[in-house]
Amino acid sequence: MSKNSTTERRDADFAGIMEGLTEAVAHAEGRPQGKAVRIHAPEAVDVASIRKAQGLTQGAFAEAYRIPVATVRDWEQHRREPDTGSRVLLTVIAREPDAVRRALAGA
Repeated sequence: MSKNSTTERRDADFAGIMEGLTEAVAHAEGRPQGKAVRIHAPEAVDVASIRKAQGLTQGAFAEAYRIPVATVRDWEQHRREPDTGSRVLLTVIAREPDAVRRALAGA
């Protein structure tokens, strides 16, 4: 590969990355870009690990995030699996628990 084609490929890769980042920022800020945005939910979440990482009992976790305690128990005992929306919420709770609590405090 010549130096010129390597530079062109690097420039094209950079442009693609920047386009994706620009779209992601616009989406996060609520600015429509005219393109459909797909949000991927994780296939599975470890509810017990998320809860335990916060040092909460099942009841305290359920209360903090307004989830029925029976649902938390069912998820942790694998009697039920969280649906897509719940997996997304649990992922956000795992990464940004204080933000979720602040958002729910105003609801």
